[in-house]
Amino acid sequence: MIVCARNEQHNLEKNLPTLLQQNLDNGYELVLVNDNSEDDTKQVLQWMARNNPLLRVVNIERKGNDRIGKKYPLSIGIREAKNEHFLLIDADCVPASNQWAQKMMDAFEQDIEIVLGYGAYEKHPGLLNKIIRFETFHSALQYLSYALAGQAYMGVGRNLSYKKEVFFRHKGFASISHIPGGDDDLFISKAAKNNNTAIVIDTDAHTISVPQKTWQNWRRQKTRHYSTSKYYKPKHKLLLGLYSLSQFLFYPLLIAAAVISGWQIALAAFVIKSTIQYIIFSKAMKRLNETDLIKWIFSWMYG
Repeated sequence: MIVCARNEQHNLEKNLPTLLQQNLDNGYELVLVNDNSEDDTKQVLQWMARNNPLLRVVNIERKGNDRIGKKYPLSIGIREAKNEHFLLIDADCVPASNQWAQKMMDAFEQDIEIVLGYGAYEKHPGLLNKIIRFETFHSALQYLSYALAGQAYMGVGRNLSYKKEVFFRHKGFASISHIPGGDDDLFISKAAKNNNTAIVIDTDAHTISVPQKTWQNWRRQKTRHYSTSKYYKPKHKLLLGLYSLSQFLFYPLLIAAAVISGWQIALAAFVIKSTIQYIIFSKAMKRLNETDLIKWIFSWMYG
Protein backbone atom coordinates (compact mmCIF):
# COMPACT_ATOMS: atom_id res chain seq x y z
CA MET A 1 0.00 0.00 0.00
CA ILE A 2 1.22 3.49 -0.81
CA VAL A 3 -0.08 6.65 0.84
CA CYS A 4 1.19 10.14 0.03
CA ALA A 5 0.61 12.71 2.75
CA ARG A 6 1.23 16.41 3.13
CA ASN A 7 0.14 18.03 6.39
CA GLU A 8 -2.18 15.12 7.14
CA GLN A 9 -1.33 14.60 10.81
CA HIS A 10 -4.90 14.24 12.07
CA ASN A 11 -6.09 12.07 9.17
CA LEU A 12 -3.13 9.74 9.61
CA GLU A 13 -3.73 9.38 13.34
CA LYS A 14 -7.32 8.41 12.58
CA ASN A 15 -6.95 6.27 9.46
CA LEU A 16 -3.58 4.50 9.62
CA PRO A 17 -4.69 1.91 12.21
CA THR A 18 -7.35 0.65 9.78
CA LEU A 19 -4.80 0.36 6.97
CA LEU A 20 -2.49 -1.58 9.26
CA GLN A 21 -5.24 -4.07 10.15
CA GLN A 22 -5.99 -5.40 6.68
CA ASN A 23 -6.31 -9.16 6.24
CA LEU A 24 -4.09 -10.05 3.31
CA ASP A 25 -3.06 -13.64 2.66
CA ASN A 26 0.48 -12.93 1.45
CA GLY A 27 1.21 -10.02 3.75
CA TYR A 28 1.98 -6.44 2.79
CA GLU A 29 3.88 -3.30 3.66
CA LEU A 30 2.49 0.20 4.00
CA VAL A 31 4.77 2.80 2.43
CA LEU A 32 3.84 6.25 3.63
CA VAL A 33 5.47 9.14 1.80
CA ASN A 34 5.59 12.26 3.95
CA ASP A 35 5.73 15.02 1.34
CA ASN A 36 7.42 17.99 3.01
CA SER A 37 4.78 18.31 5.73
CA GLU A 38 4.89 21.40 7.91
CA ASP A 39 2.74 20.04 10.75
CA ASP A 40 3.64 17.19 13.12
CA THR A 41 3.16 14.47 10.50
CA LYS A 42 6.80 13.38 10.67
CA GLN A 43 6.75 12.99 14.46
CA VAL A 44 3.42 11.15 14.40
CA LEU A 45 4.72 8.70 11.81
CA GLN A 46 7.93 8.09 13.70
CA TRP A 47 5.92 7.25 16.80
CA MET A 48 3.51 4.94 14.93
CA ALA A 49 6.32 3.15 13.03
CA ARG A 50 7.99 2.05 16.28
CA ASN A 51 5.27 -0.48 17.03
CA ASN A 52 4.18 -1.29 13.45
CA PRO A 53 6.70 -3.30 11.41
CA LEU A 54 4.34 -3.08 8.43
CA LEU A 55 4.73 0.71 8.28
CA ARG A 56 7.66 2.16 6.38
CA VAL A 57 8.00 5.94 6.30
CA VAL A 58 9.72 7.84 3.50
CA ASN A 59 10.29 11.53 4.23
CA ILE A 60 10.66 14.00 1.38
CA GLU A 61 12.14 17.32 2.36
CA ARG A 62 12.37 20.10 -0.19
CA LYS A 63 13.39 23.68 0.22
CA GLY A 64 10.73 26.30 -0.18
CA ASN A 65 6.98 25.85 -0.14
CA ASP A 66 6.54 24.69 -3.71
CA ARG A 67 3.76 22.27 -4.54
CA ILE A 68 4.59 19.88 -7.34
CA GLY A 69 1.55 17.68 -7.01
CA LYS A 70 1.16 14.06 -6.04
CA LYS A 71 3.09 12.45 -8.90
CA TYR A 72 6.56 13.08 -7.45
CA PRO A 73 5.93 11.67 -3.95
CA LEU A 74 3.97 8.79 -5.47
CA SER A 75 6.90 7.99 -7.77
CA ILE A 76 9.19 7.96 -4.73
CA GLY A 77 6.82 5.60 -2.92
CA ILE A 78 6.68 3.24 -5.89
CA ARG A 79 10.45 3.24 -6.19
CA GLU A 80 10.85 2.43 -2.49
CA ALA A 81 8.17 -0.27 -2.40
CA LYS A 82 9.40 -3.85 -2.25
CA ASN A 83 6.42 -5.69 -3.69
CA GLU A 84 5.14 -6.11 -7.23
CA HIS A 85 1.57 -4.94 -6.67
CA PHE A 86 0.66 -1.43 -5.52
CA LEU A 87 -2.57 -0.47 -3.77
CA LEU A 88 -3.16 3.27 -3.62
CA ILE A 89 -5.29 5.19 -1.16
CA ASP A 90 -5.32 8.80 0.08
CA ALA A 91 -4.48 9.89 3.59
CA ASP A 92 -8.01 11.17 4.22
CA CYS A 93 -9.57 7.82 3.19
CA VAL A 94 -10.41 4.70 5.12
CA PRO A 95 -11.21 1.22 3.73
CA ALA A 96 -14.79 0.08 4.16
CA SER A 97 -13.58 -3.17 5.74
CA ASN A 98 -10.46 -5.13 6.64
CA GLN A 99 -11.04 -7.18 3.47
CA TRP A 100 -10.42 -4.23 1.15
CA ALA A 101 -6.84 -5.11 0.24
CA GLN A 102 -7.56 -8.82 -0.24
CA LYS A 103 -10.54 -8.22 -2.52
CA MET A 104 -8.57 -5.79 -4.66
CA MET A 105 -5.69 -8.26 -4.93
CA ASP A 106 -8.02 -11.14 -5.79
CA ALA A 107 -8.88 -9.33 -9.04
CA PHE A 108 -5.33 -9.83 -10.36
CA GLU A 109 -6.08 -12.87 -12.46
CA GLN A 110 -4.20 -13.87 -15.60
CA ASP A 111 -3.28 -10.88 -17.80
CA ILE A 112 -4.78 -8.36 -15.36
CA GLU A 113 -2.36 -5.52 -14.57
CA ILE A 114 -4.71 -2.76 -13.36
CA VAL A 115 -7.60 -2.91 -10.89
CA LEU A 116 -10.07 -0.06 -10.48
CA GLY A 117 -12.06 0.35 -7.26
CA TYR A 118 -14.84 2.62 -6.04
CA GLY A 119 -14.04 5.58 -3.80
CA ALA A 120 -17.16 6.65 -1.93
CA TYR A 121 -17.77 9.62 0.34
CA GLU A 122 -19.16 9.75 3.85
CA LYS A 123 -22.91 10.23 4.10
CA HIS A 124 -24.02 13.45 5.80
CA PRO A 125 -27.24 15.48 5.87
CA GLY A 126 -27.60 18.33 3.42
CA LEU A 127 -27.93 19.01 -0.29
CA LEU A 128 -24.21 19.49 -0.95
CA ASN A 129 -23.40 16.02 0.34
CA LYS A 130 -26.06 14.46 -1.89
CA ILE A 131 -24.74 16.30 -4.95
CA ILE A 132 -21.12 15.35 -4.22
CA ARG A 133 -22.00 11.70 -3.77
CA PHE A 134 -24.32 11.61 -6.79
CA GLU A 135 -21.66 13.17 -9.00
CA THR A 136 -19.10 10.70 -7.65
CA PHE A 137 -21.46 7.80 -8.33
CA HIS A 138 -22.18 9.04 -11.85
CA SER A 139 -18.46 9.37 -12.65
CA ALA A 140 -17.83 5.88 -11.28
CA LEU A 141 -20.70 4.46 -13.31
CA GLN A 142 -18.97 5.79 -16.41
CA TYR A 143 -15.35 4.85 -15.78
CA LEU A 144 -16.19 1.42 -14.37
CA SER A 145 -18.54 0.66 -17.27
CA TYR A 146 -15.99 1.81 -19.83
CA ALA A 147 -13.40 -0.44 -18.18
CA LEU A 148 -15.76 -3.41 -18.49
CA ALA A 149 -16.15 -2.55 -22.17
CA GLY A 150 -12.37 -2.57 -22.64
CA GLN A 151 -12.12 1.23 -22.84
CA ALA A 152 -10.72 2.17 -19.42
CA TYR A 153 -9.88 5.87 -19.37
CA MET A 154 -9.39 6.67 -15.69
CA GLY A 155 -9.34 5.47 -12.11
CA VAL A 156 -9.43 7.28 -8.77
CA GLY A 157 -6.24 7.52 -6.74
CA ARG A 158 -8.06 6.80 -3.51
CA ASN A 159 -8.82 3.22 -4.59
CA LEU A 160 -6.56 2.00 -7.35
CA SER A 161 -4.09 -0.81 -7.90
CA TYR A 162 -1.57 -1.76 -10.57
CA LYS A 163 1.67 -3.64 -11.00
CA LYS A 164 5.13 -2.15 -10.64
CA GLU A 165 6.06 -3.47 -14.07
CA VAL A 166 3.26 -1.42 -15.64
CA PHE A 167 4.52 1.73 -14.01
CA PHE A 168 8.09 1.33 -15.25
CA ARG A 169 7.05 0.05 -18.68
CA HIS A 170 5.34 3.38 -19.28
CA LYS A 171 8.23 5.33 -17.71
CA GLY A 172 6.14 6.39 -14.77
CA PHE A 173 4.64 9.83 -15.03
CA ALA A 174 7.31 11.20 -17.39
CA SER A 175 4.87 11.95 -20.21
CA ILE A 176 2.51 13.89 -17.91
CA SER A 177 5.06 15.48 -15.59
CA HIS A 178 4.12 18.96 -16.85
CA ILE A 179 0.50 18.52 -15.75
CA PRO A 180 -0.38 19.21 -12.07
CA GLY A 181 -2.74 16.21 -11.84
CA GLY A 182 -3.22 13.06 -13.85
CA ASP A 183 -1.54 10.52 -11.59
CA ASP A 184 -4.70 8.42 -11.69
CA ASP A 185 -6.81 9.24 -14.75
CA LEU A 186 -4.14 10.08 -17.34
CA PHE A 187 -1.78 7.31 -16.27
CA ILE A 188 -4.56 4.72 -16.37
CA SER A 189 -5.69 6.02 -19.75
CA LYS A 190 -2.19 5.43 -21.07
CA ALA A 191 -1.53 2.08 -19.40
CA ALA A 192 -4.94 0.40 -19.75
CA LYS A 193 -5.67 -2.01 -22.59
CA ASN A 194 -8.84 -3.79 -23.53
CA ASN A 195 -7.83 -6.95 -21.65
CA ASN A 196 -5.54 -5.86 -18.78
CA THR A 197 -7.97 -3.98 -16.54
CA ALA A 198 -10.46 -5.29 -13.97
CA ILE A 199 -12.91 -3.60 -11.63
CA VAL A 200 -13.93 -4.41 -8.06
CA ILE A 201 -17.26 -3.07 -6.78
CA ASP A 202 -17.75 -5.29 -3.72
CA THR A 203 -18.88 -3.02 -0.86
CA ASP A 204 -16.11 -4.43 1.36
CA ALA A 205 -13.59 -3.18 -1.21
CA HIS A 206 -14.76 0.44 -1.21
CA THR A 207 -12.82 3.28 0.31
CA ILE A 208 -14.56 6.13 2.08
CA SER A 209 -13.41 9.74 2.04
CA VAL A 210 -14.43 12.90 3.86
CA PRO A 211 -16.43 15.11 1.45
CA GLN A 212 -16.01 18.84 1.04
CA LYS A 213 -18.12 20.89 3.43
CA THR A 214 -18.55 24.07 1.35
CA TRP A 215 -19.68 24.73 -2.21
CA GLN A 216 -16.58 26.80 -2.91
CA ASN A 217 -14.17 24.04 -1.86
CA TRP A 218 -16.08 21.44 -3.84
CA ARG A 219 -16.11 23.63 -6.94
CA ARG A 220 -12.36 24.17 -6.59
CA GLN A 221 -11.83 20.41 -6.25
CA LYS A 222 -13.90 19.63 -9.34
CA THR A 223 -12.13 22.33 -11.37
CA ARG A 224 -8.82 20.71 -10.49
CA HIS A 225 -10.11 17.28 -11.51
CA TYR A 226 -11.61 18.47 -14.79
CA SER A 227 -8.40 20.26 -15.75
CA THR A 228 -6.89 16.95 -16.88
CA SER A 229 -9.81 15.87 -19.08
CA LYS A 230 -8.51 17.85 -22.07
CA TYR A 231 -5.52 15.48 -22.14
CA TYR A 232 -7.66 12.35 -22.55
CA LYS A 233 -7.26 10.24 -25.65
CA PRO A 234 -9.36 11.51 -28.60
CA LYS A 235 -11.57 8.41 -28.62
CA HIS A 236 -12.36 8.82 -24.93
CA LYS A 237 -13.11 12.51 -25.34
CA LEU A 238 -15.40 11.64 -28.25
CA LEU A 239 -17.30 8.98 -26.32
CA LEU A 240 -17.70 11.12 -23.20
CA GLY A 241 -18.60 14.14 -25.31
CA LEU A 242 -21.30 12.22 -27.19
CA TYR A 243 -22.81 11.11 -23.89
CA SER A 244 -22.95 14.69 -22.59
CA LEU A 245 -24.30 15.92 -25.92
CA SER A 246 -27.06 13.31 -25.90
CA GLN A 247 -28.15 14.49 -22.45
CA PHE A 248 -28.14 18.11 -23.58
CA LEU A 249 -30.00 17.55 -26.86
CA PHE A 250 -32.66 15.28 -25.41
CA TYR A 251 -34.96 18.10 -24.28
CA PRO A 252 -34.85 20.24 -27.46
CA LEU A 253 -35.43 17.11 -29.53
CA LEU A 254 -38.27 16.10 -27.23
CA ILE A 255 -39.96 19.45 -27.82
CA ALA A 256 -39.37 19.15 -31.55
CA ALA A 257 -40.92 15.67 -31.55
CA ALA A 258 -43.97 16.99 -29.71
CA VAL A 259 -44.43 19.75 -32.28
CA ILE A 260 -43.79 17.62 -35.35
CA SER A 261 -45.16 14.20 -34.39
CA GLY A 262 -47.50 14.95 -31.52
CA TRP A 263 -47.28 14.92 -27.77
CA GLN A 264 -47.98 11.18 -27.56
CA ILE A 265 -44.71 10.33 -29.34
CA ALA A 266 -42.78 12.77 -27.17
CA LEU A 267 -44.34 11.41 -23.99
CA ALA A 268 -43.52 7.83 -24.99
CA ALA A 269 -39.89 8.76 -25.67
CA PHE A 270 -39.70 10.57 -22.33
CA VAL A 271 -41.14 7.60 -20.40
CA ILE A 272 -38.92 5.04 -22.14
CA LYS A 273 -35.74 7.06 -21.58
CA SER A 274 -36.61 7.81 -17.94
CA THR A 275 -37.51 4.20 -17.18
CA ILE A 276 -34.32 2.76 -18.67
CA GLN A 277 -32.13 5.32 -16.93
CA TYR A 278 -33.90 4.80 -13.60
CA ILE A 279 -33.45 1.03 -13.78
CA ILE A 280 -29.76 1.31 -14.63
CA PHE A 281 -29.03 3.96 -12.01
CA SER A 282 -30.99 2.29 -9.21
CA LYS A 283 -29.39 -1.12 -9.78
CA ALA A 284 -25.91 0.42 -9.88
CA MET A 285 -26.61 2.42 -6.72
CA LYS A 286 -27.59 -0.75 -4.90
CA ARG A 287 -24.37 -2.46 -6.01
CA LEU A 288 -22.29 0.52 -4.87
CA ASN A 289 -24.09 0.95 -1.53
CA GLU A 290 -25.61 4.30 -2.46
CA THR A 291 -29.26 3.30 -2.07
CA ASP A 292 -30.27 6.53 -0.32
CA LEU A 293 -29.56 8.36 -3.59
CA ILE A 294 -32.17 6.41 -5.57
CA LYS A 295 -34.91 8.90 -4.73
CA TRP A 296 -32.71 11.64 -6.20
CA ILE A 297 -32.39 10.06 -9.63
CA PHE A 298 -35.16 12.08 -11.28
CA SER A 299 -33.94 15.27 -9.61
CA TRP A 300 -30.51 14.62 -11.12
CA MET A 301 -31.90 13.80 -14.58
CA TYR A 302 -34.39 16.64 -14.82
CA GLY A 303 -33.33 19.12 -12.14
